[in-house]
Amino acid sequence: MKVFFATDIHGSEICWRKFLNAAAFYKADMVVLGGDVTGKMMVPITSFQGYWQVTVRGQLHRLETQQELDEIQRQIRNSGSYPAIVTPDELKYLGDTDGAVDRRFTAEMTQSLDRWLDMADGKLKGGQIPCVLNGGNDDIWEIDDIIESSPCVSFGEGKMLDLDGFPLISMGWTNPTPWNTFREAPEDQLAAKIEAMASQIPDMERAIFNFHAPPYGTGLDEAPALDETLRPTHGGAVMKAVGSTAVRDAILAHKPMLSVHGHIHESRGIKRMGRTLAINPGSVYGDGVLQGAVLDLDAKKGKVTKYLFVNG
Repeated sequence: MKVFFATDIHGSEICWRKFLNAAAFYKADMVVLGGDVTGKMMVPITSFQGYWQVTVRGQLHRLETQQELDEIQRQIRNSGSYPAIVTPDELKYLGDTDGAVDRRFTAEMTQSLDRWLDMADGKLKGGQIPCVLNGGNDDIWEIDDIIESSPCVSFGEGKMLDLDGFPLISMGWTNPTPWNTFREAPEDQLAAKIEAMASQIPDMERAIFNFHAPPYGTGLDEAPALDETLRPTHGGAVMKAVGSTAVRDAILAHKPMLSVHGHIHESRGIKRMGRTLAINPGSVYGDGVLQGAVLDLDAKKGKVTKYLFVNG
């Protein structure tokens, strides 16, 4: 069985399209997206009589045709943000009203995710090619029910999914970060979540752990060290391990066939942890590039027979 795994696309629509196309391009039997599916920013486009205005990366654009509007929206979506067309009055309301920006942001994000899942239905042949999506620490809670309701995509969080003889368990939660994101918990709580899922696995030799947080101290979790203002020290040249000890301990204790991770974009790599192959394909979604791993799994031998990092 051939699996394509990617993670941390953070709302980049071009990366989502590449993820869906990877099934056919790499002749994968299934595709898995490990977490941090959605974006972090909304970009308002102000609608005036006969034209629109928007500021992108510090530059003000005046758009006078529908074609120009469509193109700037495409660029915004591909960068991982959500374009929101507003009137001047709506823009003022967003700026003046507590909670208004969050509500509009959530609406734009969920509408975009609905549209993405419609794309998946076409690209993945109505569910004939299995696709597993999972949230990550940056993903809001509202995405869970939307993914659960999709006819062609499976939501992995907290479950054991049987993927043609390979039991897969998924956890989007991470150990605490300086940014206090949505799905964070202390290590003891992560360990309890993992054990609740691992207890459902009938054959650990064929098991796949899909945990957003990488295992601590493995080189798959190296991120720039931060000072007290959350700025990288020495220009980002100093790195430190920021992964999860609970994830590390669970891998060493249960010895699954494969463990796939994300969360730390800079730490693309592979680590052998006993019999377990642990992988973090990394992420450069901001450049519109999808990084992933193509994995050949042998059900009889209970091992990964071939693996390849890819990007495009």
